Amino acid sequence: MSASQRDRVVLSTVIFAVLFGQVLLYPGIPDLVAALGATPVEWGGDVGAVLDAGKWFLTAEFLGFILFAGLWGALSDSLGIRTSLVALSAVLGASGYFVIAVLATAGTPPYELILALRFLQGAATIGAFSLAVTTLMDLDGGHGRNMGAAGLAIGAGTALGSPLGGQLYEIGPLVPLYGAGIVLVVAGLLAMVATDRTPVPGGRSLRAIFDSVRRRPAVTVPYAFGFIDRLTAGFFALVGTVYFQTNFDIGAATTGILLGAFFVPFALFQYPLGRLSDRIGRIIPVAVGSVGYGVAIIAVFYAPTVLTAGVAMVFVGLLGALVAPATMALVTDLAAPDQRGVAMGGFNVFGSLGFLTGIVGGATLAGALSFEAAFLVVGLSEVAIALVMLPVLFRLDITTPILSRQ
Repeated sequence: MSASQRDRVVLSTVIFAVLFGQVLLYPGIPDLVAALGATPVEWGGDVGAVLDAGKWFLTAEFLGFILFAGLWGALSDSLGIRTSLVALSAVLGASGYFVIAVLATAGTPPYELILALRFLQGAATIGAFSLAVTTLMDLDGGHGRNMGAAGLAIGAGTALGSPLGGQLYEIGPLVPLYGAGIVLVVAGLLAMVATDRTPVPGGRSLRAIFDSVRRRPAVTVPYAFGFIDRLTAGFFALVGTVYFQTNFDIGAATTGILLGAFFVPFALFQYPLGRLSDRIGRIIPVAVGSVGYGVAIIAVFYAPTVLTAGVAMVFVGLLGALVAPATMALVTDLAAPDQRGVAMGGFNVFGSLGFLTGIVGGATLAGALSFEAAFLVVGLSEVAIALVMLPVLFRLDITTPILSRQ
């Protein structure tokens, strides 16, 4: 195994661990926020109350993501290091999970304190995720291939995190918090194994780095797709979870399996489809995939049974696997080598804004109108972004030759 192949495996494993820990919490959000004191333990079908409490718990983390993703990236570009920052941020994120769990185990702290700690945990964790992806961008072997490896790790982490998280909730509502902390510690230790390949020695100011990216406005194209794609993920993390549990009368364990029906194909097909985008270009995977992805999301709502909903979720995962690695590879195509940290940080800022919009907007629509309205808006948004941005995609001067296999 070459050094590049080894680092690709190591960095993908770090990304997997970060996402695995994050998604462990999703299948039982109603139970978790109740255990943290936000809602009554027996919420008795009060969908509005559980949506509101879960919304703010998830929102706090993603506010940390939004505010700190670009800063972690710019810091790595300025200092000329990545892997040490990945390790630091992973350990800090793990500490956030552990502190929340310990406080809730010892008593019932104010929910405002829980949300503040959740924000700090998110601010730390995004560094591990974003910089691990950026370090993959620094590898040779093809941008689609490297971002496909990142996508495979993201999908695998979420695919396994959902069903296992559902099982951990069966043990206790706080157990997934401890689990998330443990895997982040492992991610931090593993990050130190990878070779730091930051392409410049650093030394520039953070402001100079941000200004250099502003002069390349084309990166906003994959940012826009990243925003909508993550919006759908945020939507399913909360609204989809509550919808499945209320509509089909299922618990956290079955909900985790349903979410896994999306995440498993989403994980398995990202690497080969990322490599495919190196050969055929980014336009077809991004544009065509986005249209199909939006239609599949709407189909999930109209599925009459748990089984058919699971089948629809499989198609959502397949089409998401077509879009995601090509979109991240487009960031790498457009960013200069010495701007990759902040460029990917910006992508994750927009992605986190999308995730946050999916949580808050989806919960608001579902609570004020209906689950049907929420699913339609989210699905059609994915279709709309593809149609609006298609002419822009064609104008981008991006070539994706078959690169050496390393």
